[in-house]
Amino acid sequence: MTLRPAELRQLAWITAVAVAVFVGLRVLPTGTNLSHMDFRVEARGANSIEFCDPLNPQFIPVVAVRSPVVMSLTMEAPAVAGHAVEARVVLRTGSGKPIAPEDLLVTHTRRLHLLVVDPTLADYQHLHPEPAGGAGEWSFRFTPARPGTYRIFSDFTPAATGRGLYASADLPVAPGTTGAPAAAAHDPAPVFELNTTPQPLRAGQPLDLRFSIRRRDGGRVDLQPVMGAFAHLVAFDEARSGFAHLHPAEAEGAARPDPVRPELNFKLTIPQPGRYVIWAQVNLAGAERLVPFSLDVGR
Repeated sequence: MTLRPAELRQLAWITAVAVAVFVGLRVLPTGTNLSHMDFRVEARGANSIEFCDPLNPQFIPVVAVRSPVVMSLTMEAPAVAGHAVEARVVLRTGSGKPIAPEDLLVTHTRRLHLLVVDPTLADYQHLHPEPAGGAGEWSFRFTPARPGTYRIFSDFTPAATGRGLYASADLPVAPGTTGAPAAAAHDPAPVFELNTTPQPLRAGQPLDLRFSIRRRDGGRVDLQPVMGAFAHLVAFDEARSGFAHLHPAEAEGAARPDPVRPELNFKLTIPQPGRYVIWAQVNLAGAERLVPFSLDVGR
């Protein structure tokens, strides 16, 4: 079909407008001085972190792969179990560029999440560091419950990519005053359950996880949002080679779960057999709770 001159002029005009809009959007300021290429790993083999799809939750092998982000850790004083630790992390790209707050998107109400776990997987803490003023510096405070080398995973989303990225660092903790945190007194013995299907659990098989809460007296469960959702799950393997940070299948802003027995659904694929601990994080009546579940995954 041959276009008439008027039609050709109209097509050229539409194309020119589309190109102008595209170029204009590309040059608009994004608030970050970093680009997508700052978060690419040089092609030295396939062993590198891939940008993660939040709709397809997987276990991320952070330690064994190369990340395009380097995280370093400093402390004001040596860490001792049972005592508060004042520390800072610095995030930089592989080429040494500092990663400032404006370089990260807000995801689940925060720009940077730190997942801190001890060698036994018995002490897990979810922290939100604040910008410290220095280039790429973030400060945080926490109290380790046990001695040993804690591992700190960072979870963040660069504005330049819009996809989740991760890094890790280790923090040695000397023996000191230890003890399990006291149980919350505001709620009469809540019961937490995590049911998994299919059974038995096997590596490489997609799992459906159903997390539920009830009270022994049959009363209402005052479940409130935490970081924009009614619950979060974080899974660790025994070697702490990585983690999986899971969010409910129920969309954010969805109706509140059943007030007497709230249930939330999650999905996860675990790549390797072994023992895993999944920590649930919830907000009950304004107080955050962390609850562990142990899973044995077969071949």
